Amino acid sequence: MLVKVEAYYDGEYWCGRGIGADFFTQGATLDDLLENVKEVALLHFEDQLEKGEALSILLLSEAEVRV
Repeated sequence: MLVKVEAYYDGEYWCGRGIGADFFTQGATLDDLLENVKEVALLHFEDQLEKGEALSILLLSEAEVRV
């Protein structure tokens, strides 16, 4: 199963929102966010994982590049 997560910086925290999955988490750093996304996704899909499904997370983010 592929879980897509929208990641963005709100000016204070890194935020992650499941796309097509009802979860949200945040972290002080991008590394914190990644760990929190893994944890919340594992909890959210616990039933499917217990049935043997594999979980992959695709983190989607925009980046502004000024030239």
